[in-house]
Amino acid sequence: MKLTARVPVTAAFVAMMLCGATGCKQLQARDQLNKGVQAFKNQKYEEAVNHFQNAINDDPNYSDAKLYLATAYANQVVPNLDTPDNLEMAHKALDGFQNVLSTKPNDLTALKQIASISRNIKKMDDAKLYERKVIAIDPNDAEAYYTIGVVDWMQAYKSAVAILAADGLTDDGNGNVKKSKGACQKLVDANTAPVTEGLDVLTKAVQINPNYEEAMTYLNLMSRRKADLECGNDAARKADLAAADDWTQKSMGARKANELKKEKAVGGGVSMQ
Repeated sequence: MKLTARVPVTAAFVAMMLCGATGCKQLQARDQLNKGVQAFKNQKYEEAVNHFQNAINDDPNYSDAKLYLATAYANQVVPNLDTPDNLEMAHKALDGFQNVLSTKPNDLTALKQIASISRNIKKMDDAKLYERKVIAIDPNDAEAYYTIGVVDWMQAYKSAVAILAADGLTDDGNGNVKKSKGACQKLVDANTAPVTEGLDVLTKAVQINPNYEEAMTYLNLMSRRKADLECGNDAARKADLAAADDWTQKSMGARKANELKKEKAVGGGVSMQ
């Protein structure tokens, strides 16, 4: 009597038996990607990096794995920390996202991540450059305009503090009328470009999103930076400060509108009988 052994056959075993070499590698890559995603969700970034790298080794054209690998590096970058290890991690992330862009030049996630990492390692001009690339692809991305405006304000504020300090002053946020003519000219030379661009892009962000309270807050701050540039023109300085106050009021109104919208969203499905 001939006996036939019954061996349990799993779906994975069948797949491995049927797939060719390339197909098997792709299946292995997918498996590694899934394991990496799970590790990433659990904030086990080093483990996630290993899985994503394995996925790329199995399938060098696996664009999702490349994007996840770069993202896993990016999540380990500490903002404004200049240690060699942190900068090395940042450059690994940047290289990873550039690798994504080499085959998908319009990948918005990669472009935004490069902009974010650049800000975190204080490469502000690079940050603005990549946000502009985002805008070129998506002209209605309010956050990209806002981010450029924030960087412009950071650059203008840093210049203002240094110039005022050299003049024996601290920033009063009201145009600094006590500064010397020489200091005012230095402020004009250093800050006209970032202030002009900042006001423009922040206004654009609000045009796209009328309740963009953060953009309105920075329009207040940038208007105060503009007041620094009104050398000897007190009427213009006061007009800038009035605009700043106006943006403060608009920001408060936008905050109330956003909070009301959230409340309605939370309670929208509930009716009281």
